[in-house]
Amino acid sequence: MLLPPTLRIRPIDRPLNAVVRAPGSKSLTNRALLVAALAEGTTTLTNALFSDDSRYFARALLALGFDVRLNEADSSMTVVGQGGRIPAKKAKLNIGNAGTAARFLTAFLALGKGAYVLDGNPRMRQRPIGDLVAALTQLGADVRAQGGCPPLEIFADGLRGGKARVAGDVSSQFLSALLMVAPYAKNKIEIELTTELNSKPYADMTIEIMKEFGVEVERNDYSRFAIGASQYLPIANYPIESDASAASYFFAAPAICGGSVAVENISRKSKQGDLKFLDVLTQMGCTVIETDNRLQVAGASELRGLDLDMRDIPDTAQTLAAIAPFASSPTRIRGIASARVKETDRVRAVCAELTRLGVRVEEHADGMTIYPTETLRPATVQTYDDHRMAMAFSLIGLRFDGVTIDNPSCVSKTFPNFFKVLESLR
Repeated sequence: MLLPPTLRIRPIDRPLNAVVRAPGSKSLTNRALLVAALAEGTTTLTNALFSDDSRYFARALLALGFDVRLNEADSSMTVVGQGGRIPAKKAKLNIGNAGTAARFLTAFLALGKGAYVLDGNPRMRQRPIGDLVAALTQLGADVRAQGGCPPLEIFADGLRGGKARVAGDVSSQFLSALLMVAPYAKNKIEIELTTELNSKPYADMTIEIMKEFGVEVERNDYSRFAIGASQYLPIANYPIESDASAASYFFAAPAICGGSVAVENISRKSKQGDLKFLDVLTQMGCTVIETDNRLQVAGASELRGLDLDMRDIPDTAQTLAAIAPFASSPTRIRGIASARVKETDRVRAVCAELTRLGVRVEEHADGMTIYPTETLRPATVQTYDDHRMAMAFSLIGLRFDGVTIDNPSCVSKTFPNFFKVLESLR
C-alpha cells in the first residue's frame, strides 16, 4: 500500500463492529528464523511476518550463505538449517533499525568461522548493545563495538561457552540471543542476570520456542539459566501467531470509539506477553471475549485511568498513552525507561506529541502521567521514524477530527498494511 508523506485519519462516528487480522508476530518470526537456521534440516514458517524487520533478518541469513526461500503470497518462509554452522566465512550485514535482528545475529555470528561486520542505520548506531558484547566476550567470543553500539566487528571461531553475566534492564533480547545460540557452544553455558529482567514474557517466549525445536533450558526463575550442548530439530510446518503488539491497536480502538473489535488467529494461549494488554483494558472497564482462535474487546461505558507498571509489556505503552486522554481519570505509566532506547526515545516522543495535540502530560524518568482531555487541537503528529508512534496516535484520530500522521510509511517496519486494516474498522 503506497502511502503519502502525511495521512489524515478520518474519525469513525459510530460504535465499531469489526473483525480484523494482524500480521504474523515479529518476535516469533525472527526467533523462529534464527532457530531454523541453527537446526539441521528444513523448516517452513507459515503466517510469517513480511515487514522491514523480518526482511532484514532473512536477507542477513541469505548473505551468510543459507538457503532461504520467501513466499510473500502465502506468507511462508523456508530455511534450510546447517546444524549450527554458518556457511559464509565473511559478510557485511546491514540490518537497518531492526533491534531484534541486531541482537540475535550478533550472538549467532559468534558461532561462525570468519570475520563479519554488522551495521545499521543512524538510529541503530545509537542503540546500546554493549551488555551483549560483554557477555559474549566472557563466553570466548571476539566481538568489538566502539562506544557500545553498532557497527560491530565479529572475529569468530566458534563459541567456547562457560559462564557469563549479563544485564537485563536495557533489553531482554540480550538474554534471548545468548539462550538461542547456547546449544552450539563447545561447552555448557551458564548465564546469570545482574539486574532485574525487563520484558520477562519475551524471555519466556524464547525458551518456549527453543523447547518446541527440541532444546530444554534449565532455569532458576529469571536469575540464572543453563544450556548444555544440544541440537535443534527442524519443523516441517511451524505456524506463526498473529502479532499481539500489532493487535493491541485494534483491541484498544473500541475503548475510545465504543462497540467491539475482534482479532483473529490469536488466543490467550499465545506465547506473546503483550496479550497482557487485554488485562489493562479490562481494568479500564472494557470487556474481553475469548473464542477458540479469536479475541474480542468491547468498549467501556466509562474508561477509567490507571496507575500501572508496564515494564513487562513496554511495546504497548504507546497504545495505552493514546487512549489515556479519553479516560475519566489520570493514567500513570511506569517502568518503561528502556523505551528510551528503542526506535526513538519513546517516552519523550509520546509526551511531545500528546502535548502537540493539546493533552496535558508529565514526563518522568521511567514513564509519564497523562490527564483526561476534553478538547484536542488539530496537529500533524511526528512519528520519529517509529512504527509504534504512527500506529498508536492513529487511534486518537478515530475519535478526534484533526489528527494527521507524518511519515505513515514507517509502519512498514512491522505492519506494512496497518492503515488498510485500520480503514476496515469503518
